[in-house]
Amino acid sequence: MHDPQLAREALATLPADIATSPLFNPDLAPVPAARRVWTTYNYAALWISMAHCIPTYTLAGGLIASGMNWWQALLTIGLGNLIVLVPILLNAHPGTKFGIPFPVLARASFGTTGANIPAIIRALVACGWFGINTYIGGEAIKTFVATFWPEFKTLGGDLSLAGLSLSSAITFMVFWAMNIYIIYRGMNAVRIFENWAAPIVLVLAGALLWWVVDRAGGTGPLLDKPSKYKDLSEFWPAFVPALTAMVGFWATLSLNIPDFTRYGRGQKEQMLGQTLGLPTTMIAFSAMALVITSASKAVLPEADINDLWNPEYLLGQLTSPDAPKGLTAPLIADSVVRAVVAVIAVFGIVIATLSVNIAANVVSPANDFANLAPQKISFETGGLITGILGILCMPWKLMQDPATYLGGWLGGVSALLGPVAGILVADYFLIRKTELDVPDLYRTNGRYGGLNVAAIVALVVGLLPNLPGFLKGIHVWASPPESLVGLYTYAWFTGTLLAAAVYWVLMRGKANGAVPTT
Repeated sequence: MHDPQLAREALATLPADIATSPLFNPDLAPVPAARRVWTTYNYAALWISMAHCIPTYTLAGGLIASGMNWWQALLTIGLGNLIVLVPILLNAHPGTKFGIPFPVLARASFGTTGANIPAIIRALVACGWFGINTYIGGEAIKTFVATFWPEFKTLGGDLSLAGLSLSSAITFMVFWAMNIYIIYRGMNAVRIFENWAAPIVLVLAGALLWWVVDRAGGTGPLLDKPSKYKDLSEFWPAFVPALTAMVGFWATLSLNIPDFTRYGRGQKEQMLGQTLGLPTTMIAFSAMALVITSASKAVLPEADINDLWNPEYLLGQLTSPDAPKGLTAPLIADSVVRAVVAVIAVFGIVIATLSVNIAANVVSPANDFANLAPQKISFETGGLITGILGILCMPWKLMQDPATYLGGWLGGVSALLGPVAGILVADYFLIRKTELDVPDLYRTNGRYGGLNVAAIVALVVGLLPNLPGFLKGIHVWASPPESLVGLYTYAWFTGTLLAAAVYWVLMRGKANGAVPTT
């Protein structure tokens, strides 16, 4: 953030020795009360802008493709987000009360050294998602440029950079630079961007909904599609893994939500804003996507339904000068109108992708990497490290095999982060009773110094039962015991509860003294 005044205000609230501690820098310092200005709207806007993204748009489609009808799909999405809201609000509390970010909060339970373990795991997951969303945003910009300069798509001919065409590489780096620029402007810039991104995306999605329903003359065939599950005994085996996936969708944010709530005016603002913003938006945006896709099937009867769940495909059909398959004329006849629609549509996709990428996939790893060496790595430098790793993971190759990489590696790791959430909640509410010695969080020889063995044991115990199913999902272990594979269906729930219980048992009675560290 590089705000000297903020640094002085933060240090004024801490003992003098903290200024020279290797665990301290202004970006990780507790935010002074006068600087905690985020309101209910800011938190609602944060979640609205993060939830209005392409992955959310496709959620209902995946559930309906698995056999659910429309209301079962929306019920699963809604219930999953209500469940994950609980750890989000619980872990948000210390951020608001003490003004500290996630890696500093993790020092209370894992120790000042051990906190790097959950922080880096969380950061690496975010780097993968950052790269993927940057690729999506870059491709949207490429579509925009090609609307007015068709030859741009074939720029450079067969030249490729690490498997990426020259045009895609250019737009990838343009979108990458947009992300890094906002991060270098600081957290206030993030707040301002999320504030205006939220209503813009909502309005554009609403406009698309109105147009396609009007063109179709109704809501289309998907809302009449029956469920393939005849009773609860058939529905339950499909419902549980789907519910776990919905919880895992925002499981990473349940860890690092203090990165945002440290700027909140109070507990009421952050709790109300997040409650209004997360589950309602996830349900509403998924419902909008469902109706848009259903009506699109009536407008484009020969299109593959799987293509229609991709908003970029639908917008491409809208702006194409050629008639879609099965039709005799373009969807929009006037070329000027098509160009305007293309600009607005791509602008909406870019804003939606940029808003979720910055909030969900840059802020947290920026803090997490800074926690590795606070005296050498600032928030901005941590954001740059995130961006570089997002390039090195070559997300365009990750997306060539989404079943393995998105559902296996990244989705699986997100679910396996449940034990970390359980440990944080158990430590703060059950062991510490919501009280922390903030200066000691920045001291290497304080009560939180070193590595908390209890947290590591609890983390391992929470992870082990779910590892066989995870390894099968990424094709590392072909035939683990079926009972353990079945347990992986409940990975987030079992991992969270088991780790929390083990940690509580190991830590009872030790809240007022030094934790058992090494």
